[in-house]
Amino acid sequence: MELTVTDLAVARGGVPVLEGVSFTLSGGEALVLRGPNGIGKTTLLRTVAGLQPPLAGHVGLDREAMAYAGHADGIKATLSVRENLTFWADVFATDRVGEALAAFELEPLADRFAGNLSAGQKRRLGLARMVVTGRPVWVLDEPTVSLDVDAVAMFARAVRAHLGGGGMALLATHIDLGLDEARVLNLAPFRARAPEPDDFDGAFL
Repeated sequence: MELTVTDLAVARGGVPVLEGVSFTLSGGEALVLRGPNGIGKTTLLRTVAGLQPPLAGHVGLDREAMAYAGHADGIKATLSVRENLTFWADVFATDRVGEALAAFELEPLADRFAGNLSAGQKRRLGLARMVVTGRPVWVLDEPTVSLDVDAVAMFARAVRAHLGGGGMALLATHIDLGLDEARVLNLAPFRARAPEPDDFDGAFL
């Protein structure tokens, strides 16, 4: 299995932000997207994950192979930690709740309502959903927000275990995760050009 992105162009709010983005990701590989705030990292990830259409280009892998984790944790406050993970396990037809609890050291919190967790614990629970999905490609947007140093290391171990099992990870993060094996793609060269002054239609996209 391989994730191939070819000449992808993406827009935010109708305005092109990136164009000509191409890369290939194979089993066991991670790719970290870099670039200043606002360059379009989130937009690119959402497009690759199939959550919005591209302006141009092609993503050569079905979205059903991907699991996406954005800025929201995607948890139900009135369910316990275990119940949240069980819900997602049912959605994805897997039995990996125990594995997810262990990966993010959530066993002591398993019966606690998600609404009573700290911000960092909620983030760990949200990321544990990735393990539960069983999907080979993790698409992660700033996954370490709200995590302390120990939790960042925990997340890095989970990603490394995923890669070790033949999975893939596409991440946007400003944090050094210690994943020395990960490739880095700087998005600055792919910034979309501004509309020409005489491009009447382009000026109002």
